[in-house]
Amino acid sequence: MSENKGFKYSILASGSTGNSFYLETPEKKIIVDAGLSGKKIETLMGEIGRDIHDVDTLLITHEHSDHIKGMGVLARKYGMDVYANEQTWEEIERKNMVGKIDPLQKHIFEMGKMLTFGDIDIESFGVSHDAVAPQFYRFMKDNKSFVLLTDTGYVSDRMRGIIENADGYLMESNHEVEMLRNGPYPWSTKQRILSDQGHLSNEDGAAAALNVLGNKTKRIFLGHLSLHNNIKELAHLTMDGYLQQHDVDTKREVHVIDTSHEHASKLYDI
Repeated sequence: MSENKGFKYSILASGSTGNSFYLETPEKKIIVDAGLSGKKIETLMGEIGRDIHDVDTLLITHEHSDHIKGMGVLARKYGMDVYANEQTWEEIERKNMVGKIDPLQKHIFEMGKMLTFGDIDIESFGVSHDAVAPQFYRFMKDNKSFVLLTDTGYVSDRMRGIIENADGYLMESNHEVEMLRNGPYPWSTKQRILSDQGHLSNEDGAAAALNVLGNKTKRIFLGHLSLHNNIKELAHLTMDGYLQQHDVDTKREVHVIDTSHEHASKLYDI
């Protein structure tokens, strides 16, 4: 029965222009965040040989548009049940950000709680970001786990205790600090990104990864790269080099993997 162990996942898209993550078990097919158009997410699902009509659950991390752009379409067109915490729902509805969603499809996933979806357990945890109540997720099944962690200004000891020693991570590597400082953004935006409620830099993401990885960890995906303030090769070199400096074998033990804002990763087994 080995085919029922663990789960499969794909980073459908990750970057400052839009984010979406897919996972499946024998019983559940789940999307986390819909920061692209419904049509684009359907196309990305096709890239990994999956039909978006089979997905029945959508989890939301926070209300920023690069995480909820297609949320209303996925709920209305594909009939997905949508989960977010209460404050995030209130903010989305107050600003009418995604249009009307059937109340029967709207569900609360409280921060700091664990819910079971079919045969997988999912734990939410709060992060430090300039949204009303941002939360990310750890997915657990058959003693395997995967953690999504982007959109945070820093990784606290509390967060580290929740997410340490997962089999895989999507870890934020949003910007290279000097590129951001010298880049085209207004100073107020640069300050926001660099703050404790902003985004992890390449260096911050590498340090966070080192702090949480354990003997089970096999993959670290580089997530939420800025189009204007980062270069994929630079993010990769920073993470890879930092881990190697601290005696982590990135050739055979822990693999550093790039993601794309345009194309889905392959479907990985965990």
